Amino acid sequence: MEVRPGILRTPDACFEGLPGYDFAPNYVEVEDARLGPLRMHYVDEGDRNAPVVLMLHGNPTWSYLYRHMIGPVVAAGYRVIAPDMIGFGKSDKPASRADYGFDRFVAWMRGFVEALDLKGITLVCQDWGGPIGLRVVAKCPDRFAAILAANTLLQNCDPPPLGVPDWPGEAIAAWVETCRTSEDLPLDLLVGRACVTDVPDEVLAAYAAPFPDASYKKGMLQITCGIPIAEDAEGLEANRATWRFLESWDKPFLTAFSDQDPATIAWEEVFQRRIPGAKGQPHTRISNGGHFVQEDQGPPLAQVLISFLRANN
Repeated sequence: MEVRPGILRTPDACFEGLPGYDFAPNYVEVEDARLGPLRMHYVDEGDRNAPVVLMLHGNPTWSYLYRHMIGPVVAAGYRVIAPDMIGFGKSDKPASRADYGFDRFVAWMRGFVEALDLKGITLVCQDWGGPIGLRVVAKCPDRFAAILAANTLLQNCDPPPLGVPDWPGEAIAAWVETCRTSEDLPLDLLVGRACVTDVPDEVLAAYAAPFPDASYKKGMLQITCGIPIAEDAEGLEANRATWRFLESWDKPFLTAFSDQDPATIAWEEVFQRRIPGAKGQPHTRISNGGHFVQEDQGPPLAQVLISFLRANN
């Protein structure tokens, strides 16, 4: 439904009865100079005075992705906040592709962190949650205490040792072109094909719930077009600046990539080598996990996170 001209909001009825997702909804407005205030949804579980764990999803998922991890981390004594990015989940969805951009996703997420005045954050980031979240860390580092990166990257178009060999490559360029020229893509296939376990139909339907028709998918399609694959691309220089910032990050940084995600695994070594806070950390590989490791192996990843939190409190 259209809440005002150019801004869509998925009806609440689309989210009724989702398997494994019975978290109370929370909302906050983030400001956008051109679009006006946008409503962001987030899960907020646990003691409000407990240390904060901020779980950021990527594309085309939403906070539903973290449903297997939220409970165990809360039970371990932490406050878990899992927002839906603008354009995803229960958050507002600008109706034009022109309203989305890499820098805007970063600004919206920074606005979210500042609106809730979060501090002492342990960031958990996967897929686009990495490039967006890491840039937010670079912009307000005093709010963050530690980072766990899982199946993510920070695109820089630089050869080794600064980046990974042959990136972006033909596959990435083809995926960008597919999203640029498509008006709709099937959510169930996008999520299901990136998992190595069999995802039940009702779970795939839950991932698709935020997008009742193609008009709601502009952000999902456009975010891929924002991958900086050329020297003049939006966000590329900001990403490189974030890498320079991370080269001085000496707070704890842990990688927990899965063993079956060829799309991101080459970036694991770059994070471990370039970031001082990664030195000496118990980096791990999650077995039997695809790109969406939270779906395939959420409980094991939650245990890695809990051990990381306890070791660094």
